[in-house]
Amino acid sequence: MTADSNPFEPINDKRDHHGPGEVQGNIDILARLFPDAVVDGRVDLDVLADLIGQKADRSGVEGFGLRWPGMNEARRLSAQPATQTLLPRPDESVDWDTTRNIVIEGDNLEVLRLLRRGYTGAVDVIYIDPPYNTGNDFVYDDRYTTSRVETEEVAGFRDESGTLENGQASDLAADRRAGASRHSKWLSMMYPRLLLAHHLLKETGVIIVAIDDVEHARLKLSLDRVFGAENLISNVIWQGVKKNDSRYISDSHDYMLIYAKNETLLRNLNVRWRARKSGIDEVLEVASRIWIESDQEEVQATEKLKAWFAEQRGRFTASLTNYNRIDDQGRVYYGDNLRSPNPRENLMYDLPHPLTGEPVRRHPNGWVFSRETMERKIAEGRILFGADHTTLAYYKRYLAEQTDEVTLSVFEQPRRSASQALERLLGSDIFEFPKDVGVLARWIDLVSQSDSKALVLDFFAGSGSTGHAVMDLNAADGGNRRYILVQLDEPVNKDGYATIADITRERLRRAGAQIAEQRTLDAQDIDTGFRSYKLADSNVKPWDGTAELDLRESVNNLVGGRSTDDLLVEMMLRLGIDLVTPVETREVAGSTLYSIAGTLYAFFGGDLNTAKADEVARAIIGWREEDPVDSDVTVVVRDTGFLDSGAKLNLAAALRQAGVTTLRSI
Repeated sequence: MTADSNPFEPINDKRDHHGPGEVQGNIDILARLFPDAVVDGRVDLDVLADLIGQKADRSGVEGFGLRWPGMNEARRLSAQPATQTLLPRPDESVDWDTTRNIVIEGDNLEVLRLLRRGYTGAVDVIYIDPPYNTGNDFVYDDRYTTSRVETEEVAGFRDESGTLENGQASDLAADRRAGASRHSKWLSMMYPRLLLAHHLLKETGVIIVAIDDVEHARLKLSLDRVFGAENLISNVIWQGVKKNDSRYISDSHDYMLIYAKNETLLRNLNVRWRARKSGIDEVLEVASRIWIESDQEEVQATEKLKAWFAEQRGRFTASLTNYNRIDDQGRVYYGDNLRSPNPRENLMYDLPHPLTGEPVRRHPNGWVFSRETMERKIAEGRILFGADHTTLAYYKRYLAEQTDEVTLSVFEQPRRSASQALERLLGSDIFEFPKDVGVLARWIDLVSQSDSKALVLDFFAGSGSTGHAVMDLNAADGGNRRYILVQLDEPVNKDGYATIADITRERLRRAGAQIAEQRTLDAQDIDTGFRSYKLADSNVKPWDGTAELDLRESVNNLVGGRSTDDLLVEMMLRLGIDLVTPVETREVAGSTLYSIAGTLYAFFGGDLNTAKADEVARAIIGWREEDPVDSDVTVVVRDTGFLDSGAKLNLAAALRQAGVTTLRSI
């Protein structure tokens, strides 16, 4: 059988590398938008510049923005198609069959490329805490980052004769060269990963990146370039505990740079981020107790509430302490002013005092409410009048109606509490500087607008704090948020843990078990499990993603020891299918037949003769009839699983006769 007669289109063919964000996929988009600028698959930059009304910018042209040696190569890395796969590890997982959470061990650059097809535009929140580039050994090596020699050459610190001393402080030249190389390598590590993160975010999505002073400025410029400076939401400062042993200033803060994927869209949707006031529940509870203890008498209750606030010694902000009065219904309130922010003719009316009948003293701008609204508020008992008309009138603003507030861009939270919490969970000296679960939960909830179905991604997972935070949020409100964590298999010298990824998984197991023990009857369906995957070479031996391959020439093109489950995962990644899509199985012709949500059937068995191929076809057709779907059905088979071309052709003919026309092979 010739390649042209193959009825199954290969998934791994080079011609199939048209995924979102990949090189050919980008060219395809340009061809659709500007067909005149793409000729024979190549982009004519001059034509493209004419069509968009701008001059083409050639390399070397000066322009504003962050640049560094190795930047162009780092950008190209983000557009390369994935060449590896993920191997499922049910034995390392928790609730494999039911969970929708994912933990992946492996280099996050390749993992992000693998996830791109199935998760482009799907992620609601990305939180990452990347390496702070402190000068220690750099564990991420993309094999394409510039060397120190290359950095020195581009920066003018080296010529063909060797390194050069530059500037008056020539004794510091070596440090400058080392610093330039270190910063360039860090930026080249971050840049392609940020570009891939941009693809994965929804249009309404948000990314939060934690960083310290060493790379803060360069990271912000990188994020400006990738996400657009116009999409910067905030440069949040996280203040830790003061360090009294600092020589100059206690640098006890970190940053969280927050960018929207599309701030204009958020604005058009009237999105407003609000968080529940910290401490409000305690204040309302205390006020309720005081009301009962005061025999429901408002003057006595108000005095007790003010006395209680005085005892708290600054525990609460003015957004709570202003609410220091209790009315005759036991409601906590404060008297807000009634003046209009701007003078308006219709707000300049007289407001008669209920006792004297004389007009109450009015602000020059007029009242905040129209006459009709003011009359309604008076009838509702919401307007507070003084003893007579010479005093001001106020609006009764109830605390129970003001539960949310804008979050400040500076907050204080000691980091030691996160370490102590992890020590209680895993033991001491297991993981240094873990992220604070409470802080992560608060910010993830804020930027996702408490979306109970949000998908959260962290591709520098560390000990797994982000996954822990997502589970805590779900336990608090019964939500169905899910997480995807990616952690490099970085070796560690910790008792019982070979890699940081081992710590990640164990932390999630124990945190999930704790949450499961504490959940109430109303929260029995909280997902506390995760699916574990490991990055590995493709299941298809000869394919390297860079050259066209005729799989039909290979007698056994699969890596030894791989299972049909492994092939299924690779197929799902190549076709852009969410890894937690429901999968059902049946045993057919000596192997497993998979049904993925009833829209895709996969069979990777081998040694198929004509009889077995007919058996597989009947099983697929019968299964489809049992569980019909409105969409088209795709069938994927193992390309070298047939004994002869006749078996393959018979399977294809039987499927097409039953209306299945989309046939793929791996």
